[in-house]
Amino acid sequence: MSADRRIADYAMIGDGETAALVHRDATIEWLCFPRFDSEACFAAILGDRENGCWSVQPTGKIENVSRRYRDDSLILETDFATPCGRVRITDFMPIRGEAPDVVRIVEGLEGEVEVESDLVLRFDYGRIHPMVRKSGDGRAVAIAGPNGVSLHFDCAIEAQDRRLVSRFTVREGESRSLVLTWFASHLPEPRRVDPMCALHDTVRFWRDWSEQIDYDAAHRPTVLRSLMTLKALMHRPTGGIVAAPTSSLPEAAGGERNWDYRYCWLRDSTLMLLAFSRMGLREEARHWIDWLARAVGGDPIVLQPFFGIDGSRRLPEWEADWLAGFGGARPVRFGNDAVGQLQLDIYGEVIDALFQAVRDGVEDQGEARRLIRALAQKLEAIWCEPDAGIWESRGPNRHHTYSKAMCWVAFDRTAALLCDRDKEESEHYCRLAETVRERVLAEGFDEEADSFTAAFDDTGLDAALLRLPLVGFIDANDPRMIATVAAIERHLVRDGFVWRYNPDMFDDGIGTSEGAFVAPSFWLAEVYYMQGREDEAIAMFERIAGHASDLGLMAEEISPGDPPRQLGNFPQGLSHLALVTAARRLFGPREDGNERKAESEPLPETTG
Repeated sequence: MSADRRIADYAMIGDGETAALVHRDATIEWLCFPRFDSEACFAAILGDRENGCWSVQPTGKIENVSRRYRDDSLILETDFATPCGRVRITDFMPIRGEAPDVVRIVEGLEGEVEVESDLVLRFDYGRIHPMVRKSGDGRAVAIAGPNGVSLHFDCAIEAQDRRLVSRFTVREGESRSLVLTWFASHLPEPRRVDPMCALHDTVRFWRDWSEQIDYDAAHRPTVLRSLMTLKALMHRPTGGIVAAPTSSLPEAAGGERNWDYRYCWLRDSTLMLLAFSRMGLREEARHWIDWLARAVGGDPIVLQPFFGIDGSRRLPEWEADWLAGFGGARPVRFGNDAVGQLQLDIYGEVIDALFQAVRDGVEDQGEARRLIRALAQKLEAIWCEPDAGIWESRGPNRHHTYSKAMCWVAFDRTAALLCDRDKEESEHYCRLAETVRERVLAEGFDEEADSFTAAFDDTGLDAALLRLPLVGFIDANDPRMIATVAAIERHLVRDGFVWRYNPDMFDDGIGTSEGAFVAPSFWLAEVYYMQGREDEAIAMFERIAGHASDLGLMAEEISPGDPPRQLGNFPQGLSHLALVTAARRLFGPREDGNERKAESEPLPETTG
């Protein structure tokens, strides 16, 4: 593909089970059928056109292109202006019924425009050419191994050089529809959806869903777009939430930090649960808790950093050497070896989310108590061990300060939940929480550096330390936290963005460059607000939110420049989640000074 392509040039459409990325020029360059973590049939974003894509464009000179999402939905509209007239491409994925579909409606707006649909299907991440058969009724079927795909169109389809091509003309007021449908190749082809009925149903689905959102404050369109993005990342049948719908979009131009994010990270998902619950989206919160109980269930209980959408635990990492990579960034990886890491902080995040779900009336106390007790017992045996940390270091395990602080969260919330049922056990976890807290304050704070540090016996910084007041470990206005924020401002904030750490002082086992991280930048805005630095908090929020794409989508990182570029998998759930939680704190309801408190903390009377 063109070397000047940017990650922010893409839009996402999805049906809650998978998603496609559509370039600004109306070419679909990434799509995994039938699930987020299935093999891609369009992988051009990580290679070139021969790795699979689907373009629908005017054949002549294009004078201008504009795009937008229709109202509060994931229905993408791309308008092309040509010397002969104007045409609109409407792309969406209907909420799934019998099978997954991609619908593309070509509508004439003005004049008379010739349009070409060029479909290049390549299964197994852009490697396998399918067998293709077509009929004269505007229908073609492609088969490769377990995958079948049908294309329905109301004009002729021609097979040319292993592509399916159609040329047609639309005049003002006319429209043509193309429908791409996946099916298991050993089963009969599913019925074709009616494009206009599917459009109507999809509009209604997103309208009805967005009306549930309990947020009516500043930056509402931005917050709604982030919440819709998060909704699209939730796998509707299972409740699992993927970190992003993509793999191997680079964290540095031409670099090696290229990872597969199409799995369900517990850390990200638990924070999303809190956001959904507090924005009035309780059904999503309950659905995820059900997924969690299934994923970690069994004996011994397993809490790994992430799982497959269906709760799968083995997700081996491998490299696709036939793909050139986005902008030449290699290797292109699928699967993720970080699945086997010890990351202690996730115990705190999961237990905290379950505790808050009970507190907010989202989850039954009995089920939550059972799961929390099992996780706390597991953590009690391992909390003293070094771990890979929140940033999934591939270097040596260390005693990360944030990880240990989240162990305190785990034991603190466990004590709170058990207080009214098992006083003795509650007091045990209270004492354990205090032991952890004392160790963090003694070994995680460096008196000489006057700040908390990334790890014990270290002087480096970690942007995850910004979360300490957010989870209630320490008051935002404690002198130690004020000093830590000042140190982060000096060493990790550049050009108005927050880096997660200094690679020269933090051995992550990779060592190559990366961009500034979006989520910690929003965390800093929250901490500013909790410290009473309201103007700085709002300025930080608006600066980072202002670097979203024209469609309001954000990747994991930003590379400052002129202009800044988005980096990493896209759109990234944690970035949108951090925006939502920061907006709620900065602009949400002002009840009893609650905006100054931690985002999650136990009821005072239950802490012992």
